[in-house]
Order: sequence, then C-alpha cells, then structure tokens
Amino acid sequence: MRPLRDSLLLLSRSHTVKRLITTLPVSAAVVKSYVPGEHPDEAVAAAAQLAADGIDVTLDYLGEDTTDVEQAEATVAAYLDLLKRLSAKGLARRAEVSVKLTAIGLSLDEDVAPGGGRKIALENARAICRAARNAGTTVTLDMEDHTTTDQTLAILRELRKDFPETGAVLQAYLHRTEADCRALAYAGSRVRLCKGAYDEPSEVAYTDPVEVDRSYVRCLKILLGHTSPDGDCYPMIASHDPRLIEIASSLASRYGRAQGSYEFQMLYGIRPLEQRRLADAGETVRVYIPYGTEWYGYLMRRLAERPRNLSFFLTSLIKKG
Repeated sequence: MRPLRDSLLLLSRSHTVKRLITTLPVSAAVVKSYVPGEHPDEAVAAAAQLAADGIDVTLDYLGEDTTDVEQAEATVAAYLDLLKRLSAKGLARRAEVSVKLTAIGLSLDEDVAPGGGRKIALENARAICRAARNAGTTVTLDMEDHTTTDQTLAILRELRKDFPETGAVLQAYLHRTEADCRALAYAGSRVRLCKGAYDEPSEVAYTDPVEVDRSYVRCLKILLGHTSPDGDCYPMIASHDPRLIEIASSLASRYGRAQGSYEFQMLYGIRPLEQRRLADAGETVRVYIPYGTEWYGYLMRRLAERPRNLSFFLTSLIKKG
C-alpha cells in the first residue's frame, strides 16, 4: 500500500490531475462522502445534524498554500461568516473551527505582504480567534507539512497569550513530535494528535506505519498522562484506527482520565458507526467537517490514508465521466 499512498500524495499536489478530475462530471456522492458541500450552508447543516446526534464538530474552510493577499483575506472573511452562521443557529457550543495558517497568509512573500507572511497570518488568525470567542467557541490551528511546523507553533504561542483556548495539532509521524507533546502538555492546552497526512521525507518523519503507530502511542502517554494541580491538558485523539482507539481508551483509564477530559476526533464520512458507538458510550466525539471549492487536495489525502477507497472513486469517474 505504501507506493500507492505515496502516489496519491503526489497527485494531491498535481494541478494537471486536479484539472482533469474537477472538469469531469464526478458523482456528487463521491465527494460528499468526505466533503458535505462547497457552501457554508451545507457545512452548517452537516454540523447541525451531527450536533443533534450528540457529536461535536470542527469545521475547515478548505484551502492552503495561498500566495495571494486577496485570497487570504477572502478566507478570513469566510471564517468570520461561518462563525456568525454557527452562532445564529445556536451551534457554537458544539462547533469550533480549524484553520490552516498557509490559507490565511503564512506563505505570502515580503514583496506582496509588508511584514511577511508570518505577520499577516498572525493578524488574520487573531481576527478569527476574536470572532470565535465572541461567538462562544474556539479555534484550532491545523498543522501542515513539516516546513511550517516551527512557524505554526510560534504563532500558536503568540495567540495563546490572548486566546489560551486556541487548539494545537501535532503529527505523530514526525520525529520531533514527542518533544512537542511535552512542550504543549500543560494545564488547559488543547492538543489534537493525528498520524499525519503529508508526503514527508524520512529525515524528518517515520515512514514505516508500525513506527508511526508506536510514536502515536508514546505521544498519547505524554498527553493523557499529564496532570498538575492547575489542571490537565486536553488531548484530542484524532484517529480512525481501531487498535489506537482501544489503546487510547485503555491509557485514559490507566491515568484516571474521566470522560470529557479528552475527546476522540474523526473525519466527516469516516467510520460513522464508530463515532456513534463512542458517543453512545459517553465519550466526547468531534467530527472534522471540511467544505468549500478547494476539495481536491483534501480528497486525495483522504484516499491516500485509505487507498481501498480509490476503487470506489475511480469506478464513479468511469461511470460518470
């Protein structure tokens, strides 16, 4: 499966393949298996349905690697609009937002953004965090490929000075992540731990799935095992892997973690029955809902994570193309 996964990750950045796929009349059911729609109304409707079932959500307006100031500003505007919609629908208690910093300016060059991309991204992230707090919810900073990790964590530190509720994301396949977990395992720190979905070199990341899983468990022990008189950190266990979910539950019990002091996170459309099972068992479950027109790269990374879904996707392309 590794060669197929690597190929799909490469295709996720291929503009040629993107043009081919996005111009074919792909069955809406294929994309909607992972992305509820392109319009915020569709995302909010999906959030409302899950919330009615007792499942929390985090919403992501799709897009990344923005090199245009106007596009970065449009993305910020989209998040502000989304937060207003969530508040108006009474969903803010159960719905937060996830933001990629390269979508709001991190990749901008100095010549197009005075002060550089980091300054613009920080200002834009502050605006979204302020709007989220006013709406009664929170923001989590998505993690991207390893070249942005240091900048993302630096911006997180700045944001947490005024918005300590801002969530972090760490990727277990990076060699550095155990150390990052230790640095972020403090009272009130919300940390989403995922495996990682980018095509990373072996110099910085584990490439053997077994090693990735072992790293994930080591990181879980750090996050779930953190206790202090001031309070615990709040791990957000992002995995669809049945074995890792079982291990996480066992570790939570070992460390005396009460339900609600951590949560499980899964992607929209992936293992909905398991989402329901965990919620019915009293666990806090949050589903990651992506939406927007930039669904191509996201879809390809999801296929790379679960290559067996590729046959369903290709069959639909053949039938509908």
